[in-house]
Amino acid sequence: MAKSFKEALKDRRSIYELSRRSTLDDQQLKELLQFAVKHVPSAYNSQSTRLVLLTGKAHEKLWDIVKETLQKIVPEDAFARTRDKIDVSFASGYGTVLFFEDEEVVENQQKKFPTYADNFPIWSQHTSAMHQLVIWTMLEDAGMGASLQHYNPLIDKTVTEHWHLPEKWKLIAQMPFGKVVGEPAEKEFEPVEKRVLAFSE
Repeated sequence: MAKSFKEALKDRRSIYELSRRSTLDDQQLKELLQFAVKHVPSAYNSQSTRLVLLTGKAHEKLWDIVKETLQKIVPEDAFARTRDKIDVSFASGYGTVLFFEDEEVVENQQKKFPTYADNFPIWSQHTSAMHQLVIWTMLEDAGMGASLQHYNPLIDKTVTEHWHLPEKWKLIAQMPFGKVVGEPAEKEFEPVEKRVLAFSE
C-alpha cells in the first residue's frame, strides 16, 4: 500500500462524484479483488465470498438494470431524481464490484457443523462486510473513490440471468468506483470515548 493501513482506512469515504477513469487497468483491478478474496478471513475458513468485476459496457448495463427495475416501482414524479442520482453518482464511475455470498457453501457448513448451523448465515454476512471494507480501502489507496449500494434483492434475478451466475450466489452489495471528481462533505464523529471501553482487571 502507498499509504499506511491507518491512513488508507481514515481516508476511505463514500464518494458520490466519480469519473469514467481508473488509476488501475482491468487486470490490476482483477488482481486486487483476487488478493482480497484470498486473504480476507471467513468463519471456519469457509471462503464463501464471491466477487464480480464489471467495467465498460458491463458496468453500464448494471446501472441500466437498476434504473429499469426502479422505474417500475418508483412513482413517476420521483423517478427523475432517482435516475439522476444513479447516473451522476454510480453509473458515472469506471466500474462496479458486485459482492455475493455462495449459499451452497453456507449450507454445506451448516450440515458439517450442525451445532452452529444458525450462525453460518450471520458469519457469511460478516465475511462479506470484511471484503467490502478491505476492497473499499484498497481502492482508496489506489487513488479512487467508491461507495456501497444495496439495490438487492430488486435486481438479483436480472443480474444473475444476464451474467449467467450460479443461482446459489446471493447478491449482498454493489460498489461503484472510479477516479474522484468531487470531495465528500465533512464527516461528523460520535465521541470515541463513548464507543470504546477498556479494562485491565
